[in-house]
Amino acid sequence: MERRVILAFILMLIVLVLPGILFPPKRADRRTVGRSDSTVTPRAPAESAAAPTGPSICPTVRRSDVPAETVWVSSPRARFGFSTAGAQLLHAELLDYKSFAPGDSGAAVRLVPAGRPLLAHCLLVGADTISLADWRFAPNVAALSVQRDSMQLTFAAERRGARVTLAYVFFPDEYRFQVRGQVTGLGPAGAVLLVGMGDGLRSVEADTLDDFRHFAVVTKAAKTQSIAFQSLKPGTVKLLDGPFEWAGFKSKYFLTAALAVEENQPRFGGGIAVGGPVTVTTSSFFSGRAAVATRTTLALTLPVPPSGDFRYDVYTGPLEYRRLARLGHDLDDANPYGGVLRPMIQPVSILVVNILIWMHDRLSLAYGWVLVIFGILVRALLWPLNQKAMESSIRMQAVAPLIKETQERHKNDPERLQREMLRLYKEHHVNPFGGCLPMLIPMPVLFALFFVFANTIEFRGVAFLWLPDLSRADPYYIIPVVMGLSMFVLSKVGQIGVPPNPQTKTMLYFMPVFMTLLLLRFASGLNLYYAVSNIFSIPQQYLIARRRLRDQGKRT
Repeated sequence: MERRVILAFILMLIVLVLPGILFPPKRADRRTVGRSDSTVTPRAPAESAAAPTGPSICPTVRRSDVPAETVWVSSPRARFGFSTAGAQLLHAELLDYKSFAPGDSGAAVRLVPAGRPLLAHCLLVGADTISLADWRFAPNVAALSVQRDSMQLTFAAERRGARVTLAYVFFPDEYRFQVRGQVTGLGPAGAVLLVGMGDGLRSVEADTLDDFRHFAVVTKAAKTQSIAFQSLKPGTVKLLDGPFEWAGFKSKYFLTAALAVEENQPRFGGGIAVGGPVTVTTSSFFSGRAAVATRTTLALTLPVPPSGDFRYDVYTGPLEYRRLARLGHDLDDANPYGGVLRPMIQPVSILVVNILIWMHDRLSLAYGWVLVIFGILVRALLWPLNQKAMESSIRMQAVAPLIKETQERHKNDPERLQREMLRLYKEHHVNPFGGCLPMLIPMPVLFALFFVFANTIEFRGVAFLWLPDLSRADPYYIIPVVMGLSMFVLSKVGQIGVPPNPQTKTMLYFMPVFMTLLLLRFASGLNLYYAVSNIFSIPQQYLIARRRLRDQGKRT
């Protein structure tokens, strides 16, 4: 039974890793790199039937003859830069997070790619599309500092009798800000606002290829949905039905999203333009070349009533579970754990994340020590269960000769064999599955930690001892080797007093080597937890081995 559990464990790990090996990103054709386009046709919702059904990506490039200045908004957590041309968001710096991108030299994270602004607004009036990118907006202040109370930056522009006002309201301790707009002079029929969300985020990770693979369009209608950039083919059209509470882009650790979440507030149109210009770049990956999609244009429609008023919120910040959970509307689900195993892994991952963060906050310990304590606690909680499992294994070993004799005696009578086996188990208080449960219980925690370290921003860039980043692999491969050695010692001690078995001996050497190679490039925090868990289990294995030897001495 133990061998079957180990095999199942290996297969589950292979499920996590093998898809990325068997189905790597396709190689890019160097003749077409950077020239592939993909557009998505918005599908108009019932409440904005005036929205066009053809491709409507809001232009973001202004005319060169329209002067532009940058108005800066600073708060304790973020720094935003808005252009007076179109009142677009040019810069979004997160002051609490450092960029690890090559060339950034530890500067603050900047999410908006250069020359690719967010919040490019267009007005769809009848058959006309009015881009605000080349409108000259006048700000109410030259710069804004948000310290204690909410403050407002207002832009206003007029052209041919039409007037557009955009007010951005900022809060001192939030990455969220409000957008309040008013349009007048366009006639009584109203219009549809097209909000251009850009074409992706700027990668700020040391491993840009891994970050690009996490790039996705995320939306919330009846449920949250994530569409990886990799799944969108250049030159194709993608239709998504709304209306949406929120929609935006995510990278590995960060999110930009437009939110229409207030009660009685019009939702974003089901016309969501996903695709647009898609540039497939070629990046170095090991010794070969791998193509990854880095751009996908996203535009949202929002109905503008005859009064001309509209509003929505914007979140530009970290994928921080607790912060997003406080905002509600399942925003925390923009960063799902588990991949294809999400229904099983997500609840465990959220529980583990909350426990680790709680320990970090309450005990004022570095996350590395939190992982050490957590590994010990998990094994300590499982100690009584492991003890019973080991005792069951000893009883199973003692009754093994009787089981073998029974199997030989009734090998031609399966029904009689089953009855006799059950009788033996009952008389000797043996549970044939008793040794399996303790091996299975830690597995969800281990799998959950795999996804936690791959997706949780709290561990991003966190150093511990010689490890520069718990969310990334150990650059010196020390901790995975320690993990493998601890696994070997644990298995070796566990086999003391066990009758020699060629299969068991093979597993003794195979499993530590296999797990070391498998986890070699995984997050060092995951290897740290696994190593501590193994090391703490060795004393119990030794005590059980001594008892096994004593029982064998009594029987002889």
